[in-house]
Amino acid sequence: MNRSGQDTPVATGVTSGTRVDTVMDTLRERIANRSLMPGARVPSLRSMTGTLDVSKSTVVEAYDRLVAEGVLVARRGSGFFVSGHAPPLALADLGPRLDRDVDPLWLTRQSLEADTRALKPGCGWLPASWLPEDGVRRALRAIARDQTAQLADYATPAGLPALRQQLAWRLGQHGTAVLPEQIVLTDSGTQALDLVCRFLLEPGDTVLIDDPCYFNFQALLRAHRVRVIGVPYTPVGPDLAAFEQALVAHRPRLYVTNSALHNPTGATLAPAVAHRLLKLAYEHDLLIVEDEIFADLEDEPAPRLASFDGLARVVSIGSFSKTLSAAVRCGYIAARSEWIEPLIDLKLATSFGNSQLATGVVHRLLVDGTYRRHLENLRVHLADAMGETVRRLTSAGLALWTRPRAGLFVWASLPDGLDAADIARYALTENIVFAPGNVFSVSHGATSFLRFNVSQCNRPKVYEALQRAMEHASITAPATASPRSGTSARTQ
Repeated sequence: MNRSGQDTPVATGVTSGTRVDTVMDTLRERIANRSLMPGARVPSLRSMTGTLDVSKSTVVEAYDRLVAEGVLVARRGSGFFVSGHAPPLALADLGPRLDRDVDPLWLTRQSLEADTRALKPGCGWLPASWLPEDGVRRALRAIARDQTAQLADYATPAGLPALRQQLAWRLGQHGTAVLPEQIVLTDSGTQALDLVCRFLLEPGDTVLIDDPCYFNFQALLRAHRVRVIGVPYTPVGPDLAAFEQALVAHRPRLYVTNSALHNPTGATLAPAVAHRLLKLAYEHDLLIVEDEIFADLEDEPAPRLASFDGLARVVSIGSFSKTLSAAVRCGYIAARSEWIEPLIDLKLATSFGNSQLATGVVHRLLVDGTYRRHLENLRVHLADAMGETVRRLTSAGLALWTRPRAGLFVWASLPDGLDAADIARYALTENIVFAPGNVFSVSHGATSFLRFNVSQCNRPKVYEALQRAMEHASITAPATASPRSGTSARTQ
């Protein structure tokens, strides 16, 4: 306290202001992230004084103010409790605080809201010109002419039977034996993951993810109020020693990953790692969700956890948004037979069904050869773009984490420990969207990394802007630069 007897201003991880403000903001944050639910008793005065190192009178004043605001209620002889209903869920308030222009959801917004002149080397999808728009138009015209096509009715609960039959055959080509009856169609890969999480998880469960991983895994899991634990990823899969330690320490319910062309690193799971991973999953009663959204971009199929496991402990999900059309929303879930009916019920409860028109378009493009021919050409274009992007990045002084065998992404670190968030912020002023590493890292261990989408890096302006951003960051960086890589993103 100061000489007047008032608490002096302090700066904490929660806020910067008086000690009363600190107590109030601490409780508000716990309520916002569902650590304290409506009706829950808040920490006692003694507990809060010890946790925040403040006086009892400070905590009393803070609690009284929160009662006056309607956030808490006081019950004589019992203490203080969270009142009413939980506030609306704001994903931006969950997890570590980030600058809004570089956090995961804002990165998506920057990419989607940018005008047509913007360059997007950090986005996660192909340019529209690389996708078979003419084929989609032909399929739409064919469906419109087909008098038997259903254009005004709901789809069947599991989705178009002919497409599920085709997907079962395609999964079989990758070694995953599955019946059409084990497949549920969804409107996207994100909806597929959301349904699986609704089915398998309860608030408070623990989920393992790769560190780094696709950033929307983190956002979606936080929306389900689960605890997210990152496991360091290597060029051949998750670090198995760290994975086993996490299983013992946290007893997770679920592990969510990409096996094929990992996002953001472009790495490929090694067979030996896949076998050991599944053995650990069986020993620790762990379920796995394997997202195969980029699998069709492979030249040679990588090992599939689902194929080794036979869908006993692994759920396979995917979609066609990245390879066919983001406007034709169609995804799927492939799972053990006894889970299908509950998943369908959840699908009906949350969306009532998926698009009959979209699934019809996808099915036509699969069976008439359009999709196969498109993939053959796309893989060639991506291979050329990968070679050129790698050459330009290494010339600019960036270090590759690994050389991807195929796909969209290159994971590279900046020279001299430069902060990728600084690079991204500066580039936004030039209408260029980069993807800084920490939006993919739950531990924030990828400070100096950027993810590059090779299909979006074919303009000299990308590298010119990158060079200017690095020069600007070098000038403004503090005297002691951060390490080149974090614990979860080190080169193996």
